[in-house]
Amino acid sequence: MELTELVDRLDEELRTDDYADLDASANGLQVGPDEKTVEHVAFAVDGVAETFERAGDIGADLLVTHHGISWGGLERVTGRTYDRLETLFENDLGLYVSHLPLDGHQELGNAAGLANVLELENRVPFGELGPEHIGQRGTAVEPYTPNSLRERLESELETGGEDVRVLDAGPEEITEVAIVTGSGTDWLEEVVAVGADALVTGEGKAKVYHEAKEAGITVVLAGHYATETVGVRSLQGLVEEWGLETTYLEVPTGL
Repeated sequence: MELTELVDRLDEELRTDDYADLDASANGLQVGPDEKTVEHVAFAVDGVAETFERAGDIGADLLVTHHGISWGGLERVTGRTYDRLETLFENDLGLYVSHLPLDGHQELGNAAGLANVLELENRVPFGELGPEHIGQRGTAVEPYTPNSLRERLESELETGGEDVRVLDAGPEEITEVAIVTGSGTDWLEEVVAVGADALVTGEGKAKVYHEAKEAGITVVLAGHYATETVGVRSLQGLVEEWGLETTYLEVPTGL
């Protein structure tokens, strides 16, 4: 498949243009030539030296990641940025990035993937960001306890051996669950507003401890990396359906 066709397909599926004014990430094709044939696509959460090198080693033509290398523009190509780009060029490796568009996709996105893991029903968009949503919420088939919610996520996610942390400030039975992956505790007030019992996210800020306690909301911190593996894996499955060879590069950070 030609690179331009693959990029167009991904951009259309992810509605990349709709997030242009909302996201600091330069979503879409960040590194790549005008003309290139793609047969093998690698997938990873982070666009970093390790994933660039590993994608090059397996002969991938394109690497698709959630976190890329351009956040508001590259003013200088020096130091580590130079080293990363040199690896891409040496391996004739393109880089495609989808940050908030992949968070917000209601079927393939990170929050949608976690909702699948938790077997939530009656799902609706959650996590307002301008005109878009970057999360999802739904109803548990059977109520979770804080501990069973933690155990479910630990058993299903790539946490790098780290424990899922729970700020147990909500009800003992958790039925309504809101999800914003990565760093999502800024949406705690929206959790309260919609009447959810718990927020599942990746990492928290110090203030969330008291905010959750005062609001009576359970907050689950399952790891920034771990909560954002599901979106790129969903994209991998889609690209496989399009007839391309794919490889997932697992590089858990434990964070």
